Amino acid sequence: MRTESGHDLRHHGDAEVRDDGGSLVDLAVNVRADTPPVWLREHIAASLGGLAAYPDGRAARAAVAARHGLPVERVLLTAGAAEAFVLLARALKVRRPVVVHPQFTEPEAALRDAGHPVGRVLLREEDGFRLDPAAVPEDADLVVIGNPTNPTSVLHPAEAVAELARPGRVLVVDEAFMDAVPGESEALAGRVDVPGLVVLRSLTKTWGLAGLRIGYVLAAPETIEDLRRAQPLWPVSTPALAAAEACVGPRAVAEAAHAAHRIAADRAHLLAGLARFAPAGLRVAGPAQGPFVLVRLPRASAVRRRLRDLGYAVRRGDTFPGLGQDWLRLAVRDRRTTDGFLRVLERALTV
Repeated sequence: MRTESGHDLRHHGDAEVRDDGGSLVDLAVNVRADTPPVWLREHIAASLGGLAAYPDGRAARAAVAARHGLPVERVLLTAGAAEAFVLLARALKVRRPVVVHPQFTEPEAALRDAGHPVGRVLLREEDGFRLDPAAVPEDADLVVIGNPTNPTSVLHPAEAVAELARPGRVLVVDEAFMDAVPGESEALAGRVDVPGLVVLRSLTKTWGLAGLRIGYVLAAPETIEDLRRAQPLWPVSTPALAAAEACVGPRAVAEAAHAAHRIAADRAHLLAGLARFAPAGLRVAGPAQGPFVLVRLPRASAVRRRLRDLGYAVRRGDTFPGLGQDWLRLAVRDRRTTDGFLRVLERALTV
């Protein structure tokens, strides 16, 4: 989907590694590379014996509610966060939705597909892509923002995001990558004091379940009910429900917290390596707080093609409103993978 501004809102990182990209080292997709763990695969496999029965999401819904200290009436399970964006666009009666960019483009695509005119607030590089609540129009009755934001990796203060709330406004916060932030600092999930708050979470990124499709929405009971009515029957499969229940349990929460610290260390290693390319004009947006970093460099499109020739896939940035052809997004990987990428990047930059 190309908008009047020319951005392909339906281009995502997986396009970089499909077809002829299947053999590339993947720094384009923001899914952890060492997942799912064996215990989770075994748990999901054990659910396959119940495939003859229709899915029953009650246990998984209760587990998510307990994870965030909420009543079950405030939880809706979805086939990934992407389904939630479609439900919001179709179910909510809004007149002036606004999306804060640069960010994941699926919310705007879903709103446009549902016939909504979409306003944009473009955060600026010179401000570090940080949120200025005053930049959002007062008459916006739906505001969408990511935290930490894909692709900028900026983590906005929770109170700055909460400042966007207004009576009569729906505030949608995409926290798909929040569990990759140590301590989940700046999270709004579980808050009930912010009017109109809708928080989206994904279990596909941290746990490597992009092919299974599982996420959830946290919101006021009346909003949850509006979204539920827009869903088809049995929207989440039995294996996905089994995964949801497992991934919000105490063991998994502790494992994700440990992984978040490892991601932070691996990100620091990547940033240190990228710093040596500053004389070549490479700049990193940030400070980066997510499991990916956004970089700007001259001739980024040519460098991206050269990296592909050398065996590495990275995410182009020009499909994100607010960015241009000189931006690339890089997933944080383990140190060995990062060191190999940095060696190849040096070659790509010298051509």
